[in-house]
Amino acid sequence: MAFTGARRCVNIVKGFQYEDGHYVIISPEEIETAYPRTTQTIEIQMFVDASEVPFVYLERPYYVAPINKGHKVYTLLRETLVKTGKIGIAKVVIATKQHLAALVPSGPVLVLNLMRWGDEVKALEGLDLPPEGAKAPKIAPAEMKMAEQLVQDMTGEWKPEDFKDEFKHAVMKLVDKKVKAGKTETVIQPEEEAPDHGGAEVIDLTELLQRSLKGGAKKSASAGAAAAKKATKTAARPATKKSKPAAKAAAKKTSAGERKAA
Repeated sequence: MAFTGARRCVNIVKGFQYEDGHYVIISPEEIETAYPRTTQTIEIQMFVDASEVPFVYLERPYYVAPINKGHKVYTLLRETLVKTGKIGIAKVVIATKQHLAALVPSGPVLVLNLMRWGDEVKALEGLDLPPEGAKAPKIAPAEMKMAEQLVQDMTGEWKPEDFKDEFKHAVMKLVDKKVKAGKTETVIQPEEEAPDHGGAEVIDLTELLQRSLKGGAKKSASAGAAAAKKATKTAARPATKKSKPAAKAAAKKTSAGERKAA
């Protein structure tokens, strides 16, 4: 007895659900035309007081350094931001994704901190928060004095090296112990392609700075935005280290070793 069946063809498409059960289908060609153009520039939109941007909007920092002969303009921008207490709000395209970003002076370096878009940060509605100011709950002077004393007693100098990832260190200590005991496995890992950062490694910003420092900032906002797209080159690189969690790496090695042993 033989059985025959019809082969089902499945076509996978991309779409956007605009209401329950209803979608708009978007072709690969249409998606490609919507990609932002990689301009290799930091397009500064405006300058704001540094205190105006809540830290919840900050996401991922990159160091920005001058290359070629851009040191003077770089220095002028950095020192001007420090003196005025301002930061730059900019747009930048990395690979094919457009990001909002803050250009922030931090000691000798300018940091381009990628930001979350406004609609990505949840509003405070629905949270049971005590009111501020005059409507705040009554706090006795003795309670405030005790709280201030506690903060004062615990105040110290910020030293990032004083804070360690205790879980990571515990796992690595265990790894070292097993290595010394000879409890290791040989695992063949597939080769990984180096990540493609596209044109994000070279970022422009100088023409805007030159015009601003010569009084061009008094011109229209449209002229400033256009100038922001031109410039001397600067190099940007991530300010944070990328590494796999020790526990994950250890678990990966263990499971791979078990598969080989089996």
